[in-house]
Amino acid sequence: MSVLRKLAYPELEKLVSWAREEGWEPGVNDAQQFWAYDPEGFLACEEGGQFAGGGAIIRHSDEYGFMGLFIVAAQHRGHGLGRKLWLHRRDTLLERLAPNGAIGLDGVDAMVPFYAAGGFVQATRHRRFCLRQPGERAVMASSAVPLSGISDEALSGLDRQCFPADRTTFLRRWSEQASAKALAIKNGEQVLGFGVIRRCTSGWRIGPLFAESVQVADALFNSLSESVKDDSPDDLPIFVDVPDANQEGIKWVIDQGLEEVFGCERMYYGKPPEIAHHKIFGVTTLEIG
Repeated sequence: MSVLRKLAYPELEKLVSWAREEGWEPGVNDAQQFWAYDPEGFLACEEGGQFAGGGAIIRHSDEYGFMGLFIVAAQHRGHGLGRKLWLHRRDTLLERLAPNGAIGLDGVDAMVPFYAAGGFVQATRHRRFCLRQPGERAVMASSAVPLSGISDEALSGLDRQCFPADRTTFLRRWSEQASAKALAIKNGEQVLGFGVIRRCTSGWRIGPLFAESVQVADALFNSLSESVKDDSPDDLPIFVDVPDANQEGIKWVIDQGLEEVFGCERMYYGKPPEIAHHKIFGVTTLEIG
């Protein structure tokens, strides 16, 4: 018999390990970070008393939530359990939001028709790019400063242009996690961009990477690469997820020789949020938005 219920933290760790096996490149501290942000934001399914799958239903605000990290164990696929869990997650998240609240998700290509049938509409494509030898471009910009020295007001000012909810507390915790570095670029007191790089399964992931211009994004990318050089003696690859909605950003990573290795579709249930796509050079995560 199948059961749908709240997910426990050890099961979230299991879910992230499954994501690692799927090649999704989660961060080494993602489970801890996600749980700290919204411990009520995860649902599980079990079959015959055995944990069989789960997913995130993160509430970012009254108006915006995010569904991600949706995985059903291989041996339980093909029997309708995933459909039942997914619909339960969607409906439960809608109950956590205000009327007319919107939900975002990043769906792999094979699942897009399923999500569309559930009321989600495609908005843009998120394309993952990889820099195989980051040491060649690892240079610290003279204007780069630790993100910890940036005020909450300044940090939130740029982030709220690129993300549809106030998440300053999350960004502080995200940027201060173990195995992560976070930098900003300023012009006087104005924050022109900021980014976070964290250790993932086979290398490093940058996200978010928000900037006023491609020049600032490039300087941040190089500076973040430099910031982890001492922790990456084997010159591990660096990944960044860039939205098609920022065509200048796509051109930038291609011109810099990064290799496209993965892609998914950003979809929304309800009205898509109004954000500054041209300032998003790397989304924060594909798992919780």
